Amino acid sequence: MTKKSPIRIQNFDFLLLLLCSALTMIGIFAISSADEALARRQLYGFLLGVGMAVFLAFLDYHIFLRFYWFFYALNIVLLFLVLRFGYSSHNAQRWLVIAGIRFQPAEAAKILLILFYAAFIMKYREKVRYVWFDLICLALVLPPIALVFRQPDLSTSIMLALIFFTVMFVGGIRARLIAAMVAVGIPAVPILFHLALLPDSPIIRGFQQRRILAWLHPEDYATTEAYQTLNSLMAIGSGQMSGKGFDTNEISSVLSGGFISESQTDFIYTVIGEEFGFVGACTVILLILGIAVDSYIIAARSKDVGGRIIAAGLGTWVGLQGFLNIGVATGLVPNTGIPLPFVSSGLTSLLSTYIGVGFVLNVRMQEESVLTASVSDGFW
Repeated sequence: MTKKSPIRIQNFDFLLLLLCSALTMIGIFAISSADEALARRQLYGFLLGVGMAVFLAFLDYHIFLRFYWFFYALNIVLLFLVLRFGYSSHNAQRWLVIAGIRFQPAEAAKILLILFYAAFIMKYREKVRYVWFDLICLALVLPPIALVFRQPDLSTSIMLALIFFTVMFVGGIRARLIAAMVAVGIPAVPILFHLALLPDSPIIRGFQQRRILAWLHPEDYATTEAYQTLNSLMAIGSGQMSGKGFDTNEISSVLSGGFISESQTDFIYTVIGEEFGFVGACTVILLILGIAVDSYIIAARSKDVGGRIIAAGLGTWVGLQGFLNIGVATGLVPNTGIPLPFVSSGLTSLLSTYIGVGFVLNVRMQEESVLTASVSDGFW
């Protein structure tokens, strides 16, 4: 492991914590329009999450990276238990109940995998440029992705894969291998898309296929799979520039009329668009973008590859997952059932992201100067 650096309090990234807090507060207001009890729980989760982030910011992340195999094993065990004893809802088995507490291991899998690969790649830094080592890394990520995919949770499986690719890129994978993956991946996309649309698709389930078809031909599924998305577009458009107001009771409100289900989770962006309008919707996008960019900047200045992987992993997690959620609400991508980071109701997602923020804050507090870091350990 890399030699420990002193934690510099003057490097505490108040901006990152402020961006995350502002995004969460917007979410709490939006959630309260759907269910006041959920908003109260989200507020408690927010306070706990900030406390955990600040606590972790002052602990050297290298201490946690020593337990990277434990994180990997814990991840596999929890995801396996979901398939055996998990709680089912809406055609999916994604939740686990332990000691009366219900949580979603697939959300925790993101930070657990980031921490695992941060330590694994840092320990074997000199081997990351060899194809055999990259294949080992790929083999290690496939079990958790497969377990999540079987829940079924295609969107989170995709997110885990995207985080993995970010980790490998930041970890120092060879450019030639990246080019080869792109050369294979680009033609593979239309092939997979074709397989997904076959009558008896071998890669996805029936309800997932119908969601894709509803995305392609919403007029044919206006009263079924496309119902949510079409109502979401109507609600966001009706918000116009400044919205209809917080917790509006207008008779024209799509949300108040009960036309948007899961408005506190998957379609929380719809609530924001209707109640806070174009201004509120753009504010959420800018906050998500700000968190992602700030994380990437911290990654670029980190003193070691482990810190870079942690910060870049969080940036990809928040940025791309935010894009997927907003894309669903605006009809840009098929309905995936993935939460909006820091905004959607759900303590597992909220606390997992704040734990990630805590580690990124610690990476920032151990930051050297950009010049020193780039000379001693390679800028990327």
